[in-house]
Amino acid sequence: MSTPTPRRVGLIGWGAIGRVVGGALAAGDIPGAELVCVVDNRPVGDAAPVPQYTVEQALDHCDLIVEAAGQAVVREWGEAILASGTDLLVASTGALTDEELAKRLLHTGPGRVYFTGGAVGGLDLLQAVRAMGPLDEVRLTTTKLPSTLEQPWMDTELLARMRSATGPVEVMTGTARDVPVKFPKSTNVAASVALAVGDPETVRVSVVADPAARHTSHVIEASGAHGDYRFEVRHLPDATNPATSQVVPYAVLRSLAALAGRTGQIL
Repeated sequence: MSTPTPRRVGLIGWGAIGRVVGGALAAGDIPGAELVCVVDNRPVGDAAPVPQYTVEQALDHCDLIVEAAGQAVVREWGEAILASGTDLLVASTGALTDEELAKRLLHTGPGRVYFTGGAVGGLDLLQAVRAMGPLDEVRLTTTKLPSTLEQPWMDTELLARMRSATGPVEVMTGTARDVPVKFPKSTNVAASVALAVGDPETVRVSVVADPAARHTSHVIEASGAHGDYRFEVRHLPDATNPATSQVVPYAVLRSLAALAGRTGQIL
């Protein structure tokens, strides 16, 4: 039996997520996947174990691109990557709350687009339940440190309440279409839940700032004709980028292992 050709991986983003993912790939921790290059808008120098390319150069050398640099990358380059015949693994799922962009990505090829669940679990079960019929109600409550949720659009009153809070403060409520637009670096989980449920408008999201939040928490509550479901996860924030959780790069690596064909995976 011949050995399958390894997936040639290009990594966009050499930040909190990208460094962990790139280091694991370079160390050979994901059998069947080989890190070929890194793409970043800043020079990474000797920090990266492989050459730094532009996106266009990466497409000439890779068959799989991993996005670990934010929603703007998905918007700017997603279609071009897929149209080149290169597969795309998206970590910043919040970009997909743009309905037109999501449609274009899902219908652009021959490359294939994949999404990682990131910092939340239970999405596979929600997809299975959805196959039996629509869910009546889905709620997500995300709680983070106030400093990780501050945004340019916030008025002085809201910022003051967040900065002086001694307990939880609800910062925003809305649908899974509305919230990721307002918090592009902090609420990819809302978009991931919406992808699993199949309708961003069905998912009601509450974003909470809590100065005592040593852990970032996500609570998903869903109900429908076939049952009731509740998932809660609590993660330590990444030390270098508290807006993301420590577990996110490992979720990306798990998805990469599945795409590379590792056996024994729970899918």
